[in-house]
Amino acid sequence: MAYQQYIEALQKIADIKYASAVLQWDQETYMPPAGAHFRGKQIATLAELAHEKFTSAATEQIIVNALADETLTMAQRTNVALTFEDLQKSKKLSTAFVGKMSEAINQSFHAWIAARNENNFKVFEAPLQVIVALKQEEAALLGYADHPYDALMNDYDKGLTVKATDQIFADLTPQLTHIIDKVKQQPEADNSFLHQHFPKQKQWDFGLKLLTDMQYNFNAGRQDVSEHPFTTNFSSQDVRVTTRVDENDFSNMLWSCIHEGGHALYEQGLPDTEYGLPLGEYCSLSIHESQSRLWENCIGRSLPFWKNNFPALKKVFPKQCKGVKPKRFYAAINKVTPSLIRTEADELTYHFHVIIRYEIEKMLILGSLKVSDIPQVWNSLYKKYLGVNVPDHKQGCLQDVHWSHGSFGYFATYSIGSLYAAQFWEAIQLQYPTVSKQIAKGDYVQVLEWLNKNIYRFGRMFTSDELCKNATGSKLDSAAFINYANNKYFG
Repeated sequence: MAYQQYIEALQKIADIKYASAVLQWDQETYMPPAGAHFRGKQIATLAELAHEKFTSAATEQIIVNALADETLTMAQRTNVALTFEDLQKSKKLSTAFVGKMSEAINQSFHAWIAARNENNFKVFEAPLQVIVALKQEEAALLGYADHPYDALMNDYDKGLTVKATDQIFADLTPQLTHIIDKVKQQPEADNSFLHQHFPKQKQWDFGLKLLTDMQYNFNAGRQDVSEHPFTTNFSSQDVRVTTRVDENDFSNMLWSCIHEGGHALYEQGLPDTEYGLPLGEYCSLSIHESQSRLWENCIGRSLPFWKNNFPALKKVFPKQCKGVKPKRFYAAINKVTPSLIRTEADELTYHFHVIIRYEIEKMLILGSLKVSDIPQVWNSLYKKYLGVNVPDHKQGCLQDVHWSHGSFGYFATYSIGSLYAAQFWEAIQLQYPTVSKQIAKGDYVQVLEWLNKNIYRFGRMFTSDELCKNATGSKLDSAAFINYANNKYFG
C-alpha cells in the first residue's frame, strides 16, 4: 500500500515535468517567435508546481512511509532510496528559486538564438550573466566539499568532481596528443566530396533510413529540425530527436542523426514499467553520452557500418559519390584535423573542444572569469589547444546551446562518455566476436542485446562506475579508448 502511494505520487509529478518538456520541445522546434514570453511563464509555472509538489510535507511523508516498508523488493527499495536522496537535494532549492531559474533560462535561450542570428555575443551576454549568477547561487545552496563546480557536475553524473575530472583529462591529454601527432604524419584524407551540394530532403530521408536501421522506433518517436540537435523524451514510448541540415556539408546531418539516435535508443530501452521512478530514468549523462558516442563513433564511423550503408548512399547521391570507394569514404569521415565546431569535430580532437568548455565553466562558477571575457578566453584556448583562429562568435562561443539552458557541469560528460563508449565497445566485441561482420550486414541485434542486458534495463540502479564495472569488469579506464584509437588509425 505504501509503495503504491509512492508510485502514484511520483508519477503525477513526472506527468507535470514531462508536460513541461513537451512545451520545451515545441519551443525549440515549432513555436512562433512571438510566443517566447508566455511560453517562458508557462514552463516556469510547471517547474514551480512540480518542485512544490515534490518537496511538500505530504510527498515527503509518502516517501518516508515507503522507506519503512520492510516488504519491498530490492528494486522497489532502490527506487524509494534514490527518491529520498533526490528529495533532500531538491529541498535545498526554494520553489521561488526554481521558478526564477526557469524564467531566466527561457530568456537566455531566446537571447542565444538572437545572438547567433546576429553573430554577436553581446546580445547573449546579459542573460547569460544572470544564468551564471543563479548557477553560482545553486552551487552554494546544494553544497560542495572542494569546488563549487562539483555541486553542478553531480547533477549530471552522481559523484563526479573537479578533482576526478582533472585527473581523467590529465591522463588522457598526453596520450591523445601523441596519437594525433602520429596521425599528422600520415597522408591527409580527402573529404572534399562531403562538402558538395547535398539536397536537404534527400539528406533527411537518408537520415531517417539510418535511424530506422538502428532500430529507433518511429512509433514511439519522431525527428524534427532544431538550431542545435537534441534528444528529449516524455516517456520511453515517446522519445524525440532533432537534427540540423547543411546542404553543403553532409557530415552535419549524418552525425547528428546517428548521435541522437544513440541517445534515443537508450531512452526507448528504459523500462516503461518504472515510468516516473528512478529505475525508469537514465543512469547519468556520462552513460547517456556513452550511448550516443558508441553509435556515432565506434559503430557509425566504422568500416563495417559503411560496407553496408555506402551502396545505399551512392544510390541517393550518385553524383556526389562518383568515383568514391567505401575505404575512401571511411578515411574521409575519420579525417583528423583541428576544427572550430565541437559537434563536427573528429573523435580525437573532439576532446579538446570539451576541455576548453570545461575549463571556462570552472572559472565562471568559481567567479574567476567574467561573462564579458568569454569570447577572448574562448579564442585564446582554441589557439592553445587546437591551433585554430576563431573568426566570429557564431563559430566560437555561441555554437553550443548548453549555457542558454543553464546546463553547467554537462560538458565533461561528453569526453567521459566517449571513454565509457570505447570500454563498452571492447566488451561487446569480446562477448560477440562476430559483431563487426553482423554490422557489415546491417544487423545490430548483438549490439542491442548487449546494451539492453548491461545498460538500458538498470535505469539509475547503479552509479556510472558501478554500471561500467558490472558490464566490463572494471571501472572507467581510458586505456580502452587509447587502444580503440590506435587500432582504428594505425591497426
